[in-house]
Amino acid sequence: MTIQTEQEFLASYDRRDYDAPLLTVDMAIFSVFNGQLQVLLIKRPNFPAKDQWALPGGFADLTHDQDLMATAYRKLVEKTGISSPYLEQVASVGNAKRDPRGWAVTILYFALIDFNAYQHQALAEYSEWVPVAKAQDLTLAFDHNELLNLALERLTSKTRYTALPASLMPELFTLTELQTIYEIILGQSLDKKAFRRRMIEAGAVEETNHSKIVGKRPAQLYRYALDSFDFIFPRSLELPRNKEGEDKQNNELSD
Repeated sequence: MTIQTEQEFLASYDRRDYDAPLLTVDMAIFSVFNGQLQVLLIKRPNFPAKDQWALPGGFADLTHDQDLMATAYRKLVEKTGISSPYLEQVASVGNAKRDPRGWAVTILYFALIDFNAYQHQALAEYSEWVPVAKAQDLTLAFDHNELLNLALERLTSKTRYTALPASLMPELFTLTELQTIYEIILGQSLDKKAFRRRMIEAGAVEETNHSKIVGKRPAQLYRYALDSFDFIFPRSLELPRNKEGEDKQNNELSD
């Protein structure tokens, strides 16, 4: 039979004639508490990689998920009980070695959620918040160490030029509290005056009629003032050089 039209082609097409990879989403879900950047890990209940720590994720539902973002949000609700935090696609990773079940593709996302809003659900997997530095030292399932590092790199990069960390704040906060979140994510101290000027001049925050006592003084409370946490500042944050870098530069200048 000679196919004459696209309709005839599609009517006779069988996608099972071609190999298809396993398709999953994985998520690095970050939050800040106890003065540390933390990531949510699950302990896998089944093979493969049974009892190993892993990033949350799962298979795309080809019947019900309209797109990859729908898969990501569905899995996020299952793992955290939170339906609408900041969620961003980071990378696509696929090869024949990352999963012993066969050729596999995963779409990596990262999410930021306010730890105070997190509601721990009764999940199929055992989950735990782990400091990122500790998680990086663990042997995670599959290639999840690599995925975690990719997500962390994206988060720290975006922290330098967007207002993204403000999504981790409660409705009202002090600028010192907001700066602390930035510093925890970046692992760097920031200049207080420059940070305040950056936030206020860009209109990212606005004063409220509220204050709270910090130490012995009242501190002004602010709220986030923009429509999107993905707001891009005109300039990236300038991070202070470490002492080793300064000494090296001074030695080079003196040579």
